[in-house]
Amino acid sequence: MPALSPNALASLLESAVSTRHAFLGRATHAQIIKTLLASQHPIPFLDNHLVNFYSKIDLPGPAELVLRRASSRSVVTWTSLISGCVQNGHFSVALQHFASMRHEDILPNDFTFPCAFKAAASLKLQCIGRQVHALAVKIGQIASVFVGCGAFDMYSKIGLVSEAGKLFDEMPERNIVTWNAYISNAVLDGRPMVGVSAFVEFRRAGVGEPDAITLCAFLNACADTLNLVLGRQLHGFLIRGGFEDDVSVSNGLIDCYGKCKEVGLAEMVFDGMERRNLVSWGSMVATYEQNGEKEKACMVFMECRKEGFEPTDYLISSVISACAELAGLEMGRSVHALAVKSCVDADIFVGSALVDMYGKCGSISDAKQTFDEMPEKNLFAWNAMISGYAHQGHADMAIALFKQMTSKVAPNYVTFVCVLSACSRGGVVETGMDVYESMRKRYHIEPGPEHYACVVDMLARSGMVERAYDFVKRLPIRPTISIWGALLNACRVHGKPEIGKVAADKLFELDPKDSGNHVLLSNMFVAAGRWDEATLVRREMNDVGMKKDAGCSWITAQSRVHFFQAKDTCHERNSEIQDMLAKLKQQMEASGYIPDTSYALHDLEEEEKSTEVWHHSEKIALAFGLIAIPHGVPIRIMKNLRICGDCHSAFKCISAIVGREILVRDNNRFHRFWDGQCSCKDYW
Repeated sequence: MPALSPNALASLLESAVSTRHAFLGRATHAQIIKTLLASQHPIPFLDNHLVNFYSKIDLPGPAELVLRRASSRSVVTWTSLISGCVQNGHFSVALQHFASMRHEDILPNDFTFPCAFKAAASLKLQCIGRQVHALAVKIGQIASVFVGCGAFDMYSKIGLVSEAGKLFDEMPERNIVTWNAYISNAVLDGRPMVGVSAFVEFRRAGVGEPDAITLCAFLNACADTLNLVLGRQLHGFLIRGGFEDDVSVSNGLIDCYGKCKEVGLAEMVFDGMERRNLVSWGSMVATYEQNGEKEKACMVFMECRKEGFEPTDYLISSVISACAELAGLEMGRSVHALAVKSCVDADIFVGSALVDMYGKCGSISDAKQTFDEMPEKNLFAWNAMISGYAHQGHADMAIALFKQMTSKVAPNYVTFVCVLSACSRGGVVETGMDVYESMRKRYHIEPGPEHYACVVDMLARSGMVERAYDFVKRLPIRPTISIWGALLNACRVHGKPEIGKVAADKLFELDPKDSGNHVLLSNMFVAAGRWDEATLVRREMNDVGMKKDAGCSWITAQSRVHFFQAKDTCHERNSEIQDMLAKLKQQMEASGYIPDTSYALHDLEEEEKSTEVWHHSEKIALAFGLIAIPHGVPIRIMKNLRICGDCHSAFKCISAIVGREILVRDNNRFHRFWDGQCSCKDYW
């Protein structure tokens, strides 16, 4: 077989680089050695190709060995090594090689400088970046459009915005890459409107037509500013320019429409894509998740899996967040298993989403285990764990974790909402007030409406209704619906109709269409024995056509979600449900249980009231759970309204009778019923 020519050997090395084929490259290297031994003459350009091959496929040791043994080292040889190091993330090593090249008095060229700038930017080394820039100016390379663009991008990435702007203004020539860098960095730096203005300036300059990178950067700016008008205008522009088939541009459109809450337009773009990648699926899942379409987010995720795509950390974290809002524990666990299989469970965002999901699904032990196993914890993970304790009413654990957290990371606005909520649900008033006072004094965080609502709820729920009302009157802001709502609910519980009437009137002003406030006021008057006023409130509701929100409970069994309303008889297993209800009623009466008929409509007879409370939606859901879910598996019920007092008492009694763990997630918190007790300790 005739020996290959040097050019043929160089072509083989280039092919090995493009295909990342290590065996082909090494075999070619062996052939080069044989060729050199036969000819006795060095071939310098082959050394350059060998250095480029080894460095690009991330084998820095052999690359450096070839470079040291090269007959002559040129700027091309060094640049090949530096470029490969940067491409594979070895930024410190790349700068060391840049310094070694200078020690040999070899001047960098317009390919070397961009690599050095990228390495300095990635390491946030301002001093090194400035020195490389000075060298580029000294040897006259800064006028090169590639070098100038690299320097500009470097200054932008390390936060020297004014220096980057000055350099951009001084550039003698700007190409599409330069403008893309300007627009992209402006958006990444939190200045989206600067990016939009730069796009307009770029179009006026007539440098050329925008490419996919330009359009994606512009779409990111539209998404960050929620500017739907600009987004739609760009959509029309890219259709005229023939970019509608570009996957990255379509992904940008989905993201933009999703953040602008135009789910229908995002679906239109997604459905019209001939080819989709993982980012496409991830963007669509995130769009559904961010806009309250949690079920659709899970369905799209399953479609993505059917298409054979391996999930990424972004996709996993998005669908886990959807499971959290649905309280879909079983699917959440399945996704967790998939995350472990895909080796993304150690990702900080996936781990944080898992802690949040388990906490919102009421599985606090799983949340704690996931939290403890995270190799690194961000602020979101700490907040999610504290929030999980808060939902369960474990104020002591939430406060202990808060103290542990503050020794490691600084709390933020959300952290204090979680801690104050835990104090409110746990009845820890004085500690809660100390936490509230520390916000300004120690952590310099200005309280907001959510914190004020927690404090009002904490005081009023514990019986300090007058103190809570005084707190509301001294607020520096106009009290919100949540603040007045917390006060009104406490007035009903603790029998304070006068203050409750004030709170209700304020709520009617802020949200006149919310039937729940009218019902709460009516129930408060009923509890106080003020029947005429209760009737008047109900009559006002009827006169304006306002109807009470229907109570609804749902439970997952055998991979299906089953919904129930009060007095529901439509379920396919209704006869079994009614038999179970009758059996439970008989067992509970035998144990001495008496229904609390104050939670029934007040214009019914006593016997009718007993029947009324017995057919609340959560009791029907529980009866179904007892016949559909195997013994030993916790029964998990979700409810759209707060669980009533009679159902709460009944569930405690039933948990002891049947020996089952029952978890109820209402619109306020979790209740874990076990052996005749509830985790809330009857404080909710």
